[in-house]
Amino acid sequence: MRARMTEPERDQTAKDSAQARLVAVVIAVTMLGWLGFQWVGGQYDLPPKYAFLADLAAIAAMIWSLVVTWRIWRRRNAPSQR
Repeated sequence: MRARMTEPERDQTAKDSAQARLVAVVIAVTMLGWLGFQWVGGQYDLPPKYAFLADLAAIAAMIWSLVVTWRIWRRRNAPSQR
């Protein structure tokens, strides 16, 4: 059974939770924006270069989300520094 969390551990858990929420929002907004842009691009016959630009922006946001999620996971699974 684990002992009670110390104040720094509670602070880090709160920061990790806030970052996880931010990651969730970024993923949701990215996917909605990307799908919306693809639809608008098809409706208005935008050149393919704009679709590729939207794709690259979405990929960048997903890579950022993956990196931040991995860092949160590493922090939570790291052995405590006692």
